Amino acid sequence: MKFFFCVIGMVMIVEGLPYFAFPDKMKEMVQMMMGLEDAKLRKFGIVLMLAGLGIIYFAMEGQ
Repeated sequence: MKFFFCVIGMVMIVEGLPYFAFPDKMKEMVQMMMGLEDAKLRKFGIVLMLAGLGIIYFAMEGQ
């Protein structure tokens, strides 16, 4: 459980970094995303999830 909370914490750090470092650019990005179709956002989301799953798989395979 300790490892799980460490992972969640790291994800929050990585997710929050662009908002801290580039708030103006993130506002522009959010506005741009508002104009995209739902299907495109869903495809982008599934690609990111599959990429993350692949990274985890290959990282754990070596152990």
